[in-house]
Amino acid sequence: MTEAPPARLIRTVVLVGMMGAGKTAIGRSLAARLGVDFVDSDTAIEEAAALSIAEIFERDGERFFRRREAEVLRRLLSGPPGVVSTGGGAFLFDRNRTAIAEMGVAVWLDADLDTLWERVRHKDTRPLLRTDDPKATLTALFAERRPVYAQAGVRVSIDRAASIEETTDRVLDALSAHGNILEG
Repeated sequence: MTEAPPARLIRTVVLVGMMGAGKTAIGRSLAARLGVDFVDSDTAIEEAAALSIAEIFERDGERFFRRREAEVLRRLLSGPPGVVSTGGGAFLFDRNRTAIAEMGVAVWLDADLDTLWERVRHKDTRPLLRTDDPKATLTALFAERRPVYAQAGVRVSIDRAASIEETTDRVLDALSAHGNILEG
């Protein structure tokens, strides 16, 4: 008995959600399973600018960063179907949500606040959390962003105890149920 061929991706999958939701880890795993390219949009921005996201925020400000982010996202969506992970703020902007809806599908990795805090609290690479009270900042961002993330075409709840492979299975199941994303 031969194994069924893997599903073929027909639209780019764009992973959205809060920092710490697992967009990069799940994105890499999902792309490997589907045999397509994976790109982290923040990494693509850093490579283009030859600066870290934190350095771009510090030197040029968030507004400049968001313009570059939109340009990079549109370029990534214009290529062959693949998997893209975005920074936590990318999906907040109408132009990005529109581009994703037109050229791909947004998958919201919906993690609870406690899971997010556990994953980001010891990292200093999050410019938006460089505040006097990073947990309060994360809590405020969480409350502000959830209604926007809820506009994503696909939602996958993140189980803190699930492995990357198990979460990838859940994303694949959600994509299959959605239709017009996977073929085969």
